[in-house]
Amino acid sequence: MQTSDSIVIIPTYNERENIENIIRAVFGLPKVFHILVIEDGSPDGTATIVKTLQQEFPERLFMIERKGKLGLGTAYITGFKWALEHAYEYIFEMDADFSHNPNDLPRLYQACSEQGGDVSIGSRYISGVNVVNWPMGRVLMSYFASKYVRFITGIPVHDTTAGFVCYRRQVLEMIDLDHIRFKGYAFQIEMKFTAYKCGFKIIEVPVIFINRELGTSKMNSSIFGEAIFGVIKLKVNSWFHKFPQKS
Repeated sequence: MQTSDSIVIIPTYNERENIENIIRAVFGLPKVFHILVIEDGSPDGTATIVKTLQQEFPERLFMIERKGKLGLGTAYITGFKWALEHAYEYIFEMDADFSHNPNDLPRLYQACSEQGGDVSIGSRYISGVNVVNWPMGRVLMSYFASKYVRFITGIPVHDTTAGFVCYRRQVLEMIDLDHIRFKGYAFQIEMKFTAYKCGFKIIEVPVIFINRELGTSKMNSSIFGEAIFGVIKLKVNSWFHKFPQKS
């Protein structure tokens, strides 16, 4: 049995073009990672592909099937709870579409396991703008959304909306996952903000984000709208909330 202290959570909806390749890429890394797929009822047969691969990787590949699209945030929270129950020390978020390079997983791992980070972020904006094949309008929207969040919240993170993240289990144990409000991409902001307010060390690791080549993006302007307006509420609520502190 190939045991691991690390699990990569991959939410999926209609990712049949990518899911096998991303799973094999992660399992091909020198460091052993496990994978948990959170599958939201894809009509394209994504779950069937994962089930077939589970026969090949029975002790490394896991899947939770849900009834339909229930939101990115709830997918990750479902995965976080499962990972905590199964005693993983390092818990990762990663997209299925190769916009997050699996080869960067060991770098995020090292930022937490060797460099003292409690949270490590695969950051598009820590060293300029490292985004490939996005329309300029989307690049600008994402970049300035992160700048805006940093300005409003005071969180010292350049890429606040990043979805390529490693959490130490202590972070997820301390955050009250049932009270995370946002379900869309603002979920990423709320998780980072809460970890920061709890006193956890956040390290940004520069990565190159490459827009998906296969499948359809789930991103739209309403997702950014949630982030823009939600962050004000997040900041105001923090004035009246006592955050537990890292010991």
